[in-house]
Amino acid sequence: MPKFVRKRSKKKGLAPGALVHIGEKKIDKARITLIDYSELEFQEKQVEKIEECFPFKDKPTVTWINIDGLHQIEIIEKIGKHFDLHPLILEDILNTGQRPKMEDFENYMFIVLKMLHYNEKKNETEIEQVSLILGKNFVISFQEKVGDVFDPIRERIKKEKSRIRKAGPDYLIYSLLDAIIDNYFGILEKVGEKIENLEEVVVASPVPKSLQTIHSLKRDMIFLRKSVWPLREVISNLGRTESSLVKESTNIYLRDVYDHTIQVIDSVETFRDMLSGMHDTYLSSISNRMNEIMKVLTIFAAIFIPLTFIAGVYGMNFNYMPELVWHWGYFGVLSVMAIVGISMVLYFKKKKWL
Repeated sequence: MPKFVRKRSKKKGLAPGALVHIGEKKIDKARITLIDYSELEFQEKQVEKIEECFPFKDKPTVTWINIDGLHQIEIIEKIGKHFDLHPLILEDILNTGQRPKMEDFENYMFIVLKMLHYNEKKNETEIEQVSLILGKNFVISFQEKVGDVFDPIRERIKKEKSRIRKAGPDYLIYSLLDAIIDNYFGILEKVGEKIENLEEVVVASPVPKSLQTIHSLKRDMIFLRKSVWPLREVISNLGRTESSLVKESTNIYLRDVYDHTIQVIDSVETFRDMLSGMHDTYLSSISNRMNEIMKVLTIFAAIFIPLTFIAGVYGMNFNYMPELVWHWGYFGVLSVMAIVGISMVLYFKKKKWL
């Protein structure tokens, strides 16, 4: 998972709307891909210069421009000028620590949300910011690196008779949101498996490593909650907007995405509660184990206290101790000590202390 605090000192003293990339440089060179389609037409290509996308702004077809990599600020600046994007929107795109949100302007909408990836090698969840611009006949998406969850959407666009080919850019925005949110379920399934396996270990044989895993998963849940919780408001506002950019026919799909978002939030909250309970269970298990150890040591100490007293008495070596000259004195004292010890063990068992 990423760090909680991102360094924003680069923007200290700069004017509002100053374009500064805040975040990690995840690829060497930005990659720009363009998909233009209608019910009967389709083309997909990777372009070298962002200017090649500009003629598609006024075409009647639906155009999807995707930019992977945010560190080349000149590309973001040129897009902003040509598509009339507010400088503060461009600033938010470059700041990868944004909270998920939706802003409705007159000619376009701006949406920010988090896309999750599960890194199998590192066995951890990675978060990437995705920014979306919805225009009259275009969608622009900004990602931090190459690789996303949109390949099924690209495949659907290639199919001539698919619903997405017949719909507008608002349906494309819905599809992108739906793909990102549905991917959350896959991440939650992996986290859920970890929690289930950890729960068995914590209950059966808790070890210090279990506590580290619990803290790591709790940290993951904090990031997941931070990424998912604001989405409820984003999707809700998008479904209730009166903007002409979102058609009435798309609202029913947005309500479905809203339901998925609520399910994800419920799962995150459930996992957080389970991890908190697991933490308490771990501490209780460790405490109980320590109590059992102390109980055994205390019983042994209690048994040997009277035996130590007897040994101490006959270890004083006074001249007029009658047992010192008795032929069977040694064996008699050992017998008394054995009887005392056995009696105490039987008493402890009767009290169910053993």
